Amino acid sequence: MSQLENLSKEELVSKVIRLEAHVTQLKNVIAKHVAKGNERRGEAPGGSDSRAKPRREFDFGRYNKRHVALKVCYLGWNYQGLAVQEDTAMTIEKELFNALVTTRLIESRDTSNYHRCGRTDKGVSAFGQVISIDLRSNASDGVGVIVRDSSVSNKNQANVKSGEEEIRYAHILNKVLPPEVRILAWAPVSPSFSARFHCVRRTYKYHFPQGELNIDAMREAAKLFIGTHDFRNFCKMDVGNGVVSYVRVIHSISIEAITPVCGERLDDKESGYRMFELTVVGQAFLWHQIRCMVAVLFLVGQGDESVDVVALLLDVQNTPCKPQYCMAADLPLVLFECEYENISWIYDREAHIAVTKHLQGMWSRHQIR
Repeated sequence: MSQLENLSKEELVSKVIRLEAHVTQLKNVIAKHVAKGNERRGEAPGGSDSRAKPRREFDFGRYNKRHVALKVCYLGWNYQGLAVQEDTAMTIEKELFNALVTTRLIESRDTSNYHRCGRTDKGVSAFGQVISIDLRSNASDGVGVIVRDSSVSNKNQANVKSGEEEIRYAHILNKVLPPEVRILAWAPVSPSFSARFHCVRRTYKYHFPQGELNIDAMREAAKLFIGTHDFRNFCKMDVGNGVVSYVRVIHSISIEAITPVCGERLDDKESGYRMFELTVVGQAFLWHQIRCMVAVLFLVGQGDESVDVVALLLDVQNTPCKPQYCMAADLPLVLFECEYENISWIYDREAHIAVTKHLQGMWSRHQIR
């Protein structure tokens, strides 16, 4: 402001003229971009096309809803995790809800009665993630069907009674989902069903090369995790989400060599390139629990810690504070399976074959690279 006060009248007039010219130039640029956008959409230069029919708003009131479980597969390497976040659009849930809204299977997330089984973090993948949600349905009755008053007498409402005649959820969604995300199957469930709270077992797998690790020592240490323990020294504190108990149950844990793909010669027990798979089965897990468990097992395998370190860290009376150690990497971790009682998954044969070919193609391209 002080600079303007020092200008003469002639200098001020000259500056205003230059600014007006610049504004005019910007308006022309904006108008040109708008015209190009209208041309791509087939609209007339004035911004509307007399030939274009007005887009009819989708009437969800004509359809029933159905509470279903969806089995989801995704490669999370390039994503910031499963759950939607305010500071990034690169999440699996963002892609899922974009697809669900685009296909008109839901009106919005807020009205979808959505639950997820496990919240995977950045870089973590899933082959058997499960979500529960209310979707648009053709069914007039059956498990999970929620009848809308406005659709009871609708002549266009299909009288569907079997899952095979329902909307092809997997087929429709996989057409619009990104390459890294696929729906494997769906199942009709009770309206009170929650993918999170009704899960009886979750299975995680973690893959790693043998390197110079002592696998036998890691297996001996891993056995100490089995049972009911306080895992506060094997997780990241999640007080913000209301977690107050760190007691969890591990049903089983194993470390096995991965069978080599045909043509590979990695069966030499002394080969550092031999791949192993750690499998952990439990009812529920804490934030970063698996990666912390793997990190400590790596320390045992490297000879930096004894087998007894697991028992020492599980004894929270004598070890009340978590020691400093780096978590294991995120990319090798996979939520492999979520198990439920009394659920019968429905696989769309055509969609399932397409998913298999799609994943085989992605694997081939990855191998070539």
